[in-house]
Amino acid sequence: MYKIKILNNISKVGLNRFTDRYQIAKDFTDEDAILLRSENIHEYKFNENLKSIARAGAGINNIPVDKCSEKGIVVFNTPGANANAVKELVFAGLLLGSRKIYEGMQWVQTQKDNDNIAKDTEKQKKLYSGNELLHKNLGIIGLGSIGVQVANLAIDFGMNVYGYDPFISLANAWNLSRNVHHSDTIDEILKNCDFISLHIPLNDKTKHIINADVISKMKPNMKVLNFSRDGLVDTDALLKGIESGIISKYITDFPVQKLIGQENVLILPHLGASTAESEDNCAYLAVKQTMDYLERGNITNSVNLPDCSMDINGHVRICCIHKNVPKMLTQISDALSASNVNIENLMNKSKKELAYTMVDIAEKVNDEILNKIKQIPGMIRVCTYNDNND
Repeated sequence: MYKIKILNNISKVGLNRFTDRYQIAKDFTDEDAILLRSENIHEYKFNENLKSIARAGAGINNIPVDKCSEKGIVVFNTPGANANAVKELVFAGLLLGSRKIYEGMQWVQTQKDNDNIAKDTEKQKKLYSGNELLHKNLGIIGLGSIGVQVANLAIDFGMNVYGYDPFISLANAWNLSRNVHHSDTIDEILKNCDFISLHIPLNDKTKHIINADVISKMKPNMKVLNFSRDGLVDTDALLKGIESGIISKYITDFPVQKLIGQENVLILPHLGASTAESEDNCAYLAVKQTMDYLERGNITNSVNLPDCSMDINGHVRICCIHKNVPKMLTQISDALSASNVNIENLMNKSKKELAYTMVDIAEKVNDEILNKIKQIPGMIRVCTYNDNND
């Protein structure tokens, strides 16, 4: 029986996928896996039994990934599951930034007692004149699942799209419209675009990627959209950019106290993935990935370990999380062969400092063999799985 600890409200569409071999609760202290959304667990004390953490969403800033890696805990997220929801809101942001929709609505709300509203509207509407998106230049920084969908939809809207992502995956490159101009530098986007939309994770390298130096290189009257992460934009530099006229509008999904009430700043209350469909998709994928790992050792969409999956070809599967160093495969193989255990199938992949090895064998292994593998220098965690999932 597997124990699943829930730290946030998770869609029942996902939770209902669990079979009767799973127990779900919020108060376990010996859980096998954790499901969460935005709960911050940097100070969370992990139990020795914890094998995986699945984030029903894309961002993992609330999870201590390095700590998990040290303990052999696989961290999953669900990239792409909320991409359509965010894409749609980004386009709402593009329209809000170009057509003065919000400003016009604000004026209408002040006219409740105006008996001449129809006539006054015709006089007032010129104050809220905007621009069309057709033929405007949109620069997208980050071409992951969301960035690609935004780019493709912008092409359909008749916009000229510049995309920057030196680390674009093969799958996303295939899905990207061939009409998107590939920019080699961010400076090319700053120089040519009317809109910039950010779609990158927040880390030490991307923090304040929109800063005073970057803003100084922007085309005047730039509109900046941030539906990715709050820390990507230097708030003080942004306000100076707005004051100088370089940035004409900032549209974001992340409330920052200093920006609330500022002119030419539109703030949404983090609605990007807040749709019923998105929450269902994220929960479904998070549960699917968790079950596949707990039952078969397969890894898909992990942020700290490589994708590594295969059908069980043998009676027993041994899965090893270890440091990405030479001779690990040899030592694992030697430990098995020393006990006359034959390997039926094997897969090994690495991701930065960590590697993952899956070994299928035809017979059960005793604790002595497993202990030999666990004692290999650089070995972090060893788990076993049976072909009948017992």
